[in-house]
Amino acid sequence: MAKFIDGLYYSESHEYVRVEGNYGYIGITDYAQNALGNVVYVDMPEVDDEVTAGEEFGAVESVKAASDLNSPVSGTVVEVNSALEDSPELINQDAFANWIIKVELSDKGELDNLMDAKAYEEMCNK
Repeated sequence: MAKFIDGLYYSESHEYVRVEGNYGYIGITDYAQNALGNVVYVDMPEVDDEVTAGEEFGAVESVKAASDLNSPVSGTVVEVNSALEDSPELINQDAFANWIIKVELSDKGELDNLMDAKAYEEMCNK
């Protein structure tokens, strides 16, 4: 069964953002990694790239399918999770611990457009 963690912000396209100060750690949700199956590749942007809320920033490929990654927030990429380059399966082991990109948030107000864990869980259960 998928995990839903309180305190994170969730998008309808199954990405989450964990906010720490002015930074957001973005990854795919546990629900999404369960649906994808074994992750074999993660396509990530470069450091200093700009991401825009609701727009594509990369992709996750699994043995079943490839899925675009859409950013839940806007900002500048300050770090990518380089561990995923050699070990993309880390997302399957713990999607929430293995974020994909870290961004400096340009507009914290965008968080208001995202769901909390309860609302996201309800959406997933429909």
